[in-house]
Amino acid sequence: MISFSKPMVPECAVEYLKEVLFCKELAGDNTFNKKCNLWIEEFTKTKKSLLTTSCTHALEMAALLININEGDEVIMPSYTFTSTANAFILRGAQIVFVDIRPDTMNMDENLIEQAISEKTRAIVPVHYAGVGCEMDTILSIARQRTLIVIEDAAQGMMSTYNGKALGSIGDLGAYSFHETKNYTCGEGGAILISDKRYVERAEIIREKGTNRSQFFRGEVDKYGWQDIGSSWLLSELNAAVLYSQLEKAAEINENRLTTWNLYMEALSPIKDKGHIDLPYVPAECKHNAHMFYIKLKEIDERTKMINYLRENGIYAVFHYVPLHSSPAGLKFSRFSGKDRYTTKESERLLRLPLFYGIAGDDIAYICQKIKTFYEKF
Repeated sequence: MISFSKPMVPECAVEYLKEVLFCKELAGDNTFNKKCNLWIEEFTKTKKSLLTTSCTHALEMAALLININEGDEVIMPSYTFTSTANAFILRGAQIVFVDIRPDTMNMDENLIEQAISEKTRAIVPVHYAGVGCEMDTILSIARQRTLIVIEDAAQGMMSTYNGKALGSIGDLGAYSFHETKNYTCGEGGAILISDKRYVERAEIIREKGTNRSQFFRGEVDKYGWQDIGSSWLLSELNAAVLYSQLEKAAEINENRLTTWNLYMEALSPIKDKGHIDLPYVPAECKHNAHMFYIKLKEIDERTKMINYLRENGIYAVFHYVPLHSSPAGLKFSRFSGKDRYTTKESERLLRLPLFYGIAGDDIAYICQKIKTFYEKF
């Protein structure tokens, strides 16, 4: 069976783990946490990066930082993971979903203004498949309406929009280092802070509401309870694994892009025959090959394709079920305007295997089976 995803673990990760165990620095914010944060800050040119236990927790931190309260509204796409919405629902907000663009699967920037009310506090663009949303338009709307922009860049590490790293363009951003992501430590994330006003409070919230970070830097002579917060520091063991990958970030990125391009070249003739649609990357975006997907005509055809591929030893999967159609979505959200594309496009999309080191022969085999599917059916 060709797996859908496999984490890449460099050999040096073992040595880094031994180093952590030998030094007995197991808690967060030690050597490898600092190395990872510095790497992210230098790559993204953001004011501050703080590793967290997950992207979910990075988003929850963002909701706390901007003081989301009961009755506030937050605008985002319905085609995303539950964490994007839960982070704000936990603070009492109502989620306002807008439709997506069928070309990129990102939120339609032209539908945001009509979703804004006097209760709106923030816009949360989700960069699907590591392809940037139309951030210039989103930021312009946010600045005109005095709204905060929080980027869900869970899939966006190493991707850029007009030369700027995804996650660093809005006021706050969030990365994921889950096992399925391009760069992983099993479970982990990071909050990126572009607005320096949030830096000091972010450290406090992340450290159980204490100014412990300032204490360890010698900025205060004792630390205590300063604010609400939780325990969101990433273990030094996880950070060591993550840093082993960040050191090879360019190599991992190029390898994935090569695979993505192989898919695109091999499947283009099938697209030209009208059987499938392929990913679209706008000119202003540089993506990270987080995933390769195809779009079939409708859900029944997708189900047949999934079964056919698995019968032939290929593990392909569909992605999100739109949140607005779920039980929790019906309870905690509303959809602004019409759902023209969110449900329709989500039911067509099928993700193909893509991970560091997947063999070119496997890609050729997968593409041949997709071609055979249309010859057979």
